[in-house]
Amino acid sequence: MKQLRAIRLPEPAQPMAIKDIAARLTETEKHSLSFAPWPAFPYRPDVQFSIAYREGSICLQYTVSEKDLQAAYGKINEPVYQDSCVEFFISFDEGATYYNFEFNCIGTVLAGYGKGRGDRQVLPESVLRKIDFLVSIQKGGEGIVRWELTVDLPLECFVFQPLRSLQGQQCRANFYKCGDALPQPHFLTWSMVQSESPDFHRPEFFGSLWFD
Repeated sequence: MKQLRAIRLPEPAQPMAIKDIAARLTETEKHSLSFAPWPAFPYRPDVQFSIAYREGSICLQYTVSEKDLQAAYGKINEPVYQDSCVEFFISFDEGATYYNFEFNCIGTVLAGYGKGRGDRQVLPESVLRKIDFLVSIQKGGEGIVRWELTVDLPLECFVFQPLRSLQGQQCRANFYKCGDALPQPHFLTWSMVQSESPDFHRPEFFGSLWFD
């Protein structure tokens, strides 16, 4: 099982703006989405992520370089997985239930909670609007687009398992990149998934995540 530790960001005297969180995460250890488990979808964008936490939130940063960029969805809880999309799944009860947070390249979020793919409850829009994010998109050489998404995910989003603190928590999690409706559909994972077809809703393959 893959293992990952999330460090705690220092808390300055003044509240941290999202640009300050982005700057801190840029200096934090990077992890790669190195698995493309399904041979029918061989395309592998270059994707890395960083994770840390604060007193009341989880901080994520994804850096992506890919050939095609799509952002067709701009409303909360629309199917952003069809766009250029990165995802974070996390379980606080050893995989019995888990949350899925999915973001396209302009920061639109889709999020749910439940026991599996067929048992999802969409999180309220009023809660998801509390997520702060910052997006940067740049054109690179040879038709490559580089984009970066920083997310400050407040603990209030975990509405079914209220959390007072992350410190010392041991969780299960996985990190993904997809683009179901892109010219080259792809499905990348941090922790390897074993299934016949692309399926991110497989908590039995989540890795371990510790909040130091």
